[in-house]
Amino acid sequence: MYTDLATLCVSQDQALYPAVVQMDANRLGIVLVVDGQRRLIGTITDGDIRRALLTKLALEQPIRSLLARKAGTPYATPITARMGQESGAYLALLKRHGILHLPLLDEADRVVGVVTMEEFLPNQPLSLRAVVMAGGMGSRLSPLTEEIPKPMLPVGDRPLLELIIEQLRDAGVRHVKLSTHHKPEKIEAHFRDGKQFGVELSYVTEDRPLGTAGALGLQEPPDTTTLVMNGDILTQVDFRAMLAYHREHEADFTVCVRHYELKVPYGLVRCEGFRVTGLSEKPLVSSFVNAGTYLLEPDVYQFIPKGERMDMTELIQQLIKSGRTVVSFPIREHWLDIGQLDDYAEAQEQVKRWEQSRRKAKHRAAPFQKTVS
Repeated sequence: MYTDLATLCVSQDQALYPAVVQMDANRLGIVLVVDGQRRLIGTITDGDIRRALLTKLALEQPIRSLLARKAGTPYATPITARMGQESGAYLALLKRHGILHLPLLDEADRVVGVVTMEEFLPNQPLSLRAVVMAGGMGSRLSPLTEEIPKPMLPVGDRPLLELIIEQLRDAGVRHVKLSTHHKPEKIEAHFRDGKQFGVELSYVTEDRPLGTAGALGLQEPPDTTTLVMNGDILTQVDFRAMLAYHREHEADFTVCVRHYELKVPYGLVRCEGFRVTGLSEKPLVSSFVNAGTYLLEPDVYQFIPKGERMDMTELIQQLIKSGRTVVSFPIREHWLDIGQLDDYAEAQEQVKRWEQSRRKAKHRAAPFQKTVS
């Protein structure tokens, strides 16, 4: 049970952003909204925050604005339990309602903690396989990539691809396939079967570039969900949260998206035929962009041709046209596409900051007793 109420409980009058900070601190994917007597008003989950980002709800808005959006939905009233019951009763409630978190209340209906499904299934591998697209030529990073595959470029003191595989392993992914093309022997020589990196690695090599989805057509369709990501991305996206979101929405295909703003350096002119209907002076265009990470259900593989070129954009369009459920998962964590030399330089600095933060966190945690028991 998690009982650190300082990171678990929030007020409905505070802004959403501090609630996100607390959610990241408790690492549970939830915060409990309480009143002045610590009575439960509602919950805010990681999925709630991401859906709010899709509607461009500002994180400066109060929590009550997000609770208002949940009113009338099946998630408006949290499922709770009394403190002091047998653990089996908590597990039964979690399973019966298909939820990951169960707030616990005392006899006065005050929050005392929360139990999670993960407590009953600790350190379980994720029920998905991963495919990392590591075959790009990396021409925009030339001359660095003339002799080294782009995913093998060192970021900090290790290849980028090693950081990606470590992240997948730490999230609970045990089976990873690498799709290669440019200098595949250098990738295979470094990773071999993956055992020293804590995963089972296999390879599929494209004899010619097949696009961002085509390599999947060279593989046997899996019997479980597949995580696909580009091999030139530096990110801290929460893969467990992404899988939970994917399943919550009963999606066939989930695409990670990233909020992106572009300042247009010219005045835009709106026209209807030859008539000018409006002007916008150097507007700021805001949208979501494809972040190069996806979840696919096995049935999606029937839309991927064998041995033919296909990009993920084409696959997504086909799925939408066929009436399949395609959902977007907004990344609120760090994300960087290492496509150009400036991006590569930024990646070096970012990893350096991560390492510094990790060392500080380890130092702070050393004398602590964990609040989860």
